[in-house]
Amino acid sequence: MAKGLFGGLKGVDAFGKTTEDVKVKTRTGAFLTILSAAIILAFTTMEFLDYRRITIDTSIVVDKSRGEKLTVNMNVTFPRVPCYLLSLDVMDISGELQRDISHNVLKVRLDERGVMVPNSYSAELRNDLDKMNEPKKDGYCGSCYGGLEPESGCCQTCEDVRTAYVNRGWSFSNPDAIEQCKEEGWAEKLRDQKNEGCNISGRIRVNKVVGNIHLSPGRSFQTSSRNMYELVPYLRDDGSRHDFSHEIHHFNFQGDDEYDYWKAEAGKTMKKRLGIAADPLDNTQGRTSKPQYMFQYFLKVVSTQFRTAEGPIVNTHQYSATSFERDLTEGSQGETQGIHVQHGVHGVPGAFFNFEISPILVVHSDTRQAFAHFVTSTCAIVGGVLTVASLLDGILFATTRAIKKSGGSSTGSGFGGKVM
Repeated sequence: MAKGLFGGLKGVDAFGKTTEDVKVKTRTGAFLTILSAAIILAFTTMEFLDYRRITIDTSIVVDKSRGEKLTVNMNVTFPRVPCYLLSLDVMDISGELQRDISHNVLKVRLDERGVMVPNSYSAELRNDLDKMNEPKKDGYCGSCYGGLEPESGCCQTCEDVRTAYVNRGWSFSNPDAIEQCKEEGWAEKLRDQKNEGCNISGRIRVNKVVGNIHLSPGRSFQTSSRNMYELVPYLRDDGSRHDFSHEIHHFNFQGDDEYDYWKAEAGKTMKKRLGIAADPLDNTQGRTSKPQYMFQYFLKVVSTQFRTAEGPIVNTHQYSATSFERDLTEGSQGETQGIHVQHGVHGVPGAFFNFEISPILVVHSDTRQAFAHFVTSTCAIVGGVLTVASLLDGILFATTRAIKKSGGSSTGSGFGGKVM
């Protein structure tokens, strides 16, 4: 009964067979077989390479991160601003203000040729070791000369007096009248450094909100809710040729993930593959010969996420940049001896980086073709090529037989006419 059941299934066989004695093999069929095999091999190889290839898929989503901080990695050279005059300040829309940042920031003095001054790695006129080792009389308490006294009530060094003056809103224009400055030889060191330049580099942490990074002369202070700058040492007429010409060696925004070495390397690799390894401000130069000149850079920061095939997800940032230059000579009405200049009305000489945060997140993901897609494509290639080859072979075989039959019948008719 089983034999009869399976025997009835022969009627639905879609693959009818022919015996060897009824098969006809031709040279055309052999040529099409070899050609089909070559095409199948070539197309399958290309499909396999495409299956193994990793591509980058880019998508844009809303950035939902909150309360994050950015790391600004910078390296800028000012060939005609001494390190003791260069101040780095950060302020943002949330109200946070960081003045004269020195943590994780390195200042290197440069001579007139742009060569680093030996054993010079900070903007301080005296290093901290000398200050600590210098013997002081018991009970010594230096005067702050009317400046805003620190919590201790004493100004032990010239730098302490200068800070007290700046915090009071006064200009520190005559160090020769200060006892601490005389003892330290502050004025002489100022004269020695007046023609030097400065390279400032390092990493600073800023809030992920709209903000400004200021590289400006002198110390900043706040009075009446306005940010002011002490500019007399920069603008006074002492023969110094100060201006804020500069070269930005590199300037970028980094995420916390880039403190991890392996994630940082994965991020760099992804940037190279996308062609965005260089930042817009890298190797940018600003040139001027005027001391009262402002350089402004407006940056649009876009959060970026890399999802690599190996697994790690790297959060970083990209930015676009536009620049603007402003001559402040007319705005200040020629008052080169002024003590304070208000930022935002007349402007302050320096380099200012104004950054905004974009609300979008750009996601770059490594993607690879699925194995099921590769198998399906391979089957489609094999089946399609063989089907087309079979159709061509059938057409050519039928055409050849028709031509032969037509030729044979014509020959037979002509021979019969001659006999009659």
